[in-house]
Amino acid sequence: MATLATAAEKATDKKMTADEKTAHKPQRARVDDKFKIFCGSANESLCEEICAFLGLSRGQAMVTRFKDGEAYIQIQENVRGADVFVVQPTCHPVDEHLMELLLMIDALKRASARRITAVIPYFGYARQDRKDKPRVPISSKLVADLLTTAGADRALIVDLHAPQLQGFFNIPVDHLFASPVLVDHFKKMALPNLTVVSPDAGGVERARFFAKKMDSALAIVDKRRVEMNVAEIMHVIGDVKGRTCLVLDDLIDTAGTLVKTASALMENGASAIYACCSHPVLSGPAVENISKSCITEVVVTNTIPLSENAKKEPKIKVLSIAGLIGRAIQSIHEETSVSKLFL
Repeated sequence: MATLATAAEKATDKKMTADEKTAHKPQRARVDDKFKIFCGSANESLCEEICAFLGLSRGQAMVTRFKDGEAYIQIQENVRGADVFVVQPTCHPVDEHLMELLLMIDALKRASARRITAVIPYFGYARQDRKDKPRVPISSKLVADLLTTAGADRALIVDLHAPQLQGFFNIPVDHLFASPVLVDHFKKMALPNLTVVSPDAGGVERARFFAKKMDSALAIVDKRRVEMNVAEIMHVIGDVKGRTCLVLDDLIDTAGTLVKTASALMENGASAIYACCSHPVLSGPAVENISKSCITEVVVTNTIPLSENAKKEPKIKVLSIAGLIGRAIQSIHEETSVSKLFL
């Protein structure tokens, strides 16, 4: 009996997972006073998409600043006893958006929200995760502590720079991956002779997972970083001659590493270069670097809003992950599995 029950449960789980995976379309408007989504000023368009997907109206909050630059937050509706989600990537200007997130969480806590989940599509300071030089802070740990102190009960984060950063939090962390959205896009493109390329040793696991989903080959670029935001490409590990290469990373900052990786691949005989990432930080000369490079297309998600300059660049294509985040938020609210989104 136990064996039959277990088999039945597995079959049911598989069926539910298949059904849930088809739930991509926005839902009808719902009335639920105990389920609310707020956001700061970092990425309001993404929050609106998430709310539309879930059939919710965006929570009313005032986010403004005093003349001297101090942030001022006021929640403008009742949240007592509510399950509240705050959508706020900590992108440029990083410190301003981080402060908005902390103040909004504190305001919700003092307004007696039942549970507060910090939804952080892009977690800034994630690259400062260890003491790589004498007398430097571990900034990502400090930011994790600040979120807990402000009153966050849990966090929902997309593509952390290193998965082990989840251990810096003293609250539950749901770690989402943008890979389902990116994989679906590139499968539709049906690129010939595809090889997924990791631009450094640290991204090999991410690239291997992506290559498995795409049923493609894998290559690695050996990189030596000489100083902050400056990298020297050494050599390519793997055969890329005559192949279409897809360079996969979690974020693109100045695009210096990406462009040098693309050049190294072309020198080794690659026929075409594509690139993708979850977080288009695109600071400094990034857009110009991409524009002048040999890369055919750079596919990014909307965890971070693009600058006007980036929006005008024809090589940069944006995919929305609002549906993915929306389904994760719904799973957290309904106390169901989040991992089912990646099966």
